[in-house]
Amino acid sequence: MAATVLHPLAVEIFIPVAAGVGILFALVQWFIVSRVSVSSSKDGQHPPISNNGYNDYLLQEEGGIDESDAVAKCSEIQAAIAEGAESFLATEYKYLAAFMGIFSIFIFLFLGSVKGFSTKKEPCEYNPSVLCAPALANAFFSTVAFLLGAMTSTLSGYLGMKIATYANARTTLEARNGVGRAFIVAFRSGAVMGFLLAANGLLVLFLAIMVFKLYYGHDWAGLYEAIAGYGLGGSSVALFGRVGGGIYTKAADVGADLVGKVERNIPEDDPRNPAVIADNVGDNVGDIAGMGADLFGSFAESSCAALVVSSISSFGTDLDFVAMNFPLLISGAGIFVCLATTLFATDFSVIKSVKEIEPTLKRQLVISTVLMTVAIGIICYLALPKSFTIYVVGHPPKVVRNWYVLIACT
Repeated sequence: MAATVLHPLAVEIFIPVAAGVGILFALVQWFIVSRVSVSSSKDGQHPPISNNGYNDYLLQEEGGIDESDAVAKCSEIQAAIAEGAESFLATEYKYLAAFMGIFSIFIFLFLGSVKGFSTKKEPCEYNPSVLCAPALANAFFSTVAFLLGAMTSTLSGYLGMKIATYANARTTLEARNGVGRAFIVAFRSGAVMGFLLAANGLLVLFLAIMVFKLYYGHDWAGLYEAIAGYGLGGSSVALFGRVGGGIYTKAADVGADLVGKVERNIPEDDPRNPAVIADNVGDNVGDIAGMGADLFGSFAESSCAALVVSSISSFGTDLDFVAMNFPLLISGAGIFVCLATTLFATDFSVIKSVKEIEPTLKRQLVISTVLMTVAIGIICYLALPKSFTIYVVGHPPKVVRNWYVLIACT
């Protein structure tokens, strides 16, 4: 098979750099959101106005509501929601840690017992000329990958909840000065979770591959089989986050409605109903923290599945490091594409009314699709040979052209 255009060293540089850029961009968005203050001025004077508008005076006198009282109330509600969400996640993660510890033991025992906890290397199934790692080593590294996936998924969910509880009051306060400024704060805070999730997942996965490679050497099939535990760990946490948080948020929502509407005739989401705080806590731990873990699980599973397929193709037999990391190169390019796309909504255009929000979001989809299609085409040319072979158990080998992959991805 023809060699790839891209050098292996370029892959080892590009993937961590892309992840680092994603993390840095998320932190920048977090910093910009943080510049919207939720504490009223001590001396009652307007804070200084800056050119970018983020330190402008937040509140105007509306309906007889004093702006300092409104800011203080927003801060109080935000603190209550954040405290409740963190308390729930702390309790949930205690049970999750116990489950992960027990489940990791089962993974080690079941995988290790496949060949009687053998410590002897054997010829690889897809390349008999190479000795594969013993069953006990595969069990150990699969367990480590599982725990790494679980911890990264937990971190993704927690960071998503953190930025949501951090930005809710700020979005509310900015909305008093127009929907455009509220949209910017909400969009930037959402970008924090998205970039941190993708960048952290990509970075941890690639570092795990490089560390495992020190032991596995040219046994790529065994290495990526062990790495598959990374996706399993992410999915396990997503189960807890989505189900546990979802049950809580639905119970709190129904409780707020029943008590408020039926017993006290209080409208839904009225601050006089104390169950409203529980409802908002449930939204954060279920719809945000749970969704963050769920999204990470999908990212990890799809990446690990693609890596396993690449390892048992001609990439693995030809020891083509660049081609085998094609899925991670796509994810790295996606970070740069999303970064550029985000700027079109936050810096290159200004939302002035509600009716402009939908076209802006649709434009985001179109721009990202076009840019990502171009990026995939470039990566297919640089990181894949012109043709390669995929081996499927029970079927004859299939020769694939690199442009097939471009069509499949787009």
